[in-house]
Amino acid sequence: MEKWYLMTAAVLLGLTVRWTVSLNSYSGAGKPPMFGDYEAQRHWQEITFNLPIKQWYFNSSDNNLQYWGLDYPPLTAYHSFLCAYVAKFINPDWIALHTSRGYESQAHKLFMRATVLIADLLIYIPAVVLYCCCLKEVSTKKKIASALCILLYPGLILIDYGHFQYNSVSLGFALWGVLGVSYDWDLLGSLAFCLAINYKQMELYHSLPFFCFLLGKCFKKGLKGKGLVLLIKLTCTVVASFVLCWLPFFTEREQTLQVLRRLFPVDRGLFEDKVANIWCSFSVFLKIRDILPHHIQIMISFCFTFLSLLPACIKLTLHPSPKGFRFTLVSCALSFFLFSFQVHEKSILLVSLPVCLVLSEIPFMSTWFLLVSTFSMLPLLLKDELLMPSVVTVMAFFIACATSFSIFEKTSEEELQLKCFSTSVRKYFTCFTFLPKIIQHLFLMSVIAMILLTMMTVTLDPPQKLPDLFSVLVCFVSCLHFLFFLVYFNIIIMWDSKNGRSQKKIN
Repeated sequence: MEKWYLMTAAVLLGLTVRWTVSLNSYSGAGKPPMFGDYEAQRHWQEITFNLPIKQWYFNSSDNNLQYWGLDYPPLTAYHSFLCAYVAKFINPDWIALHTSRGYESQAHKLFMRATVLIADLLIYIPAVVLYCCCLKEVSTKKKIASALCILLYPGLILIDYGHFQYNSVSLGFALWGVLGVSYDWDLLGSLAFCLAINYKQMELYHSLPFFCFLLGKCFKKGLKGKGLVLLIKLTCTVVASFVLCWLPFFTEREQTLQVLRRLFPVDRGLFEDKVANIWCSFSVFLKIRDILPHHIQIMISFCFTFLSLLPACIKLTLHPSPKGFRFTLVSCALSFFLFSFQVHEKSILLVSLPVCLVLSEIPFMSTWFLLVSTFSMLPLLLKDELLMPSVVTVMAFFIACATSFSIFEKTSEEELQLKCFSTSVRKYFTCFTFLPKIIQHLFLMSVIAMILLTMMTVTLDPPQKLPDLFSVLVCFVSCLHFLFFLVYFNIIIMWDSKNGRSQKKIN
């Protein structure tokens, strides 16, 4: 009984922090003509409620796609329609066609914030609590600590409740999917993940690990018996899920194509704004977008992404396991973020979710990554006037992780899950015993660099000739971190400790 009291307290604390952050400013507040993401979400409610479904994704006099045109899958549109239906009963002016553009009021802000909180309560938070309760070989105290730290992760809170988006919906569905396939509820897990993709197409970052894990399960059961049956069931579940979500848009070929064009706008370019991936960071030295043709950029991006995630996906297909699945989710999402085409700074949240899932396994490295992921969005958070909420939530998260998991005591080779890798290296270099020390020093340097860059960005004016200097530095430093983490997580995957134990038994 005490366990549930403590878990409830963790949830209430997470909700309190969320609501407190929501009292601050939001994206584009009082900044016409485009305002920001807050206005985008409101505008989608206006469009979906007032226009026929066939016009939602098409440019017209009533739906100017240049003004926050709908560019997410159908499930997001249905969610917007549902919110608009409720808004109509409270105040029809909030979603009036044309005249509601840029609508701002305290009552409307309260309504919009409440919609995010309700979505969190219905989808994301229950998934987090259930996931933490189902953790194996973990004490009750650690389960509650995991739930608390995941719910206090500042990146998601600041973007959904500060900047204003509904990332917790797609991430929540994805987490339900992880739960399902990890505990052999494969059909329910597949359905949940299909809902995630149909809410936000960026969930494709997680699609290959799901595919490889489930395919590996089918191979393991045998493709001439139970494995074939499972494969057919999974195929039917995925097809049925997509057909139901897309049914109104399958009536005409042009409808389907227009939705796809809106979901994958390749004409926008290799990256947007200041994003901490390879292409944005490398453009400091070489303007790839100006030098290479558009189709070459797409091909290079695809090749780098595919090659960087291939080893982990092959390993997961051949040796499917829940642990391997979790770490492959991290590795693949990070590969997509670093190398794929048309990446936004907020896409780092898609990497942060699976990192949260391994928090109890590698608390030191997970905490470090989650701090860097929030730091990488600093230019966006400052633009939205969210400096103080950022500082407070980051400190709260760090203190929760440091005290709950004693992260500074979890830096040995075993606790960093680098024992097998280090043992392999020591066969050739016997003096290779300093890896934990190096990682500790890198963490210290990392924290100092993030604090200094934050202070410089806030207090100093950049040179007139380099107005984006600090934003670019934040992206570049964050990108170096993410490349380091990509190597680290792939080492864990390829030198899985289970394989090491199996090898010892064989020997």
